[in-house]
Amino acid sequence: MHGIRVVMLPGAVVPAGLAYGALVEELGADVHAVTKDLEVYRDDVPPRDYSLDHEVEGVRAEADGRGWKRFHLVGYSAGGSAALAFAAHHPARVLSLSVLEPAWAGGWGWSAAHRQLWASYGALENLPPAESMRAFMRLQVRQDVALPPAPSGSEPPWMARRPAGIQALLHSFTSYHLDRAALSAFASPVYFALGGRSNPDQFAEEADRLSRVFADFTLEVFVDRHHFDPPHRVEPARLARSLRATWARGEQPAP
Repeated sequence: MHGIRVVMLPGAVVPAGLAYGALVEELGADVHAVTKDLEVYRDDVPPRDYSLDHEVEGVRAEADGRGWKRFHLVGYSAGGSAALAFAAHHPARVLSLSVLEPAWAGGWGWSAAHRQLWASYGALENLPPAESMRAFMRLQVRQDVALPPAPSGSEPPWMARRPAGIQALLHSFTSYHLDRAALSAFASPVYFALGGRSNPDQFAEEADRLSRVFADFTLEVFVDRHHFDPPHRVEPARLARSLRATWARGEQPAP
């Protein structure tokens, strides 16, 4: 099979096929994009021992099943964290890494504002599911951002797994050891898409930390975007151009 091989991992809420549909269409037929759902939603209830290692193994199994030894990896939010973990464990398999506002909190010496934000995430498990979801969204954007209204009508069937899955993800983000030394040795291109209206105490700080870890790091700010109107859904043409530029550099043979 010729063409560009890409695995795309979604966030904690919208399934991969829906999340990346506009971007995949924009990229065209020469890109073989696998939109892979998160392992945390494989069953009705997440495994008791769930961690990002489940997502790492899921990506490995997906690629192996397709006979892909090396490929580009794209991840948004929770999927971005999974992509970072995969790059730390299997750097030789990743031609390039593109993360769209990943989410993690464990062990990187964060600022007081970042730590307070994650304490607020921890309090969400005490709220009813609908209230928890709204608060979860509010924490990830600037205070002046008006969140989209809750959808009317009945929920899609996949929403039933989201409350438990989001809690499992939040616990993993705070406890998982994302190996900074392994990431600093990652030599392939890294691209980070940041929304200008997302909560800077989370995502801008993460971008700053990663810019000092990866040797080949590119940050692109989408000034009008935030975490819940992300570029892969709202500005797919612009993001497609940036991804293609990253992938082209990742495909170049090592000097």
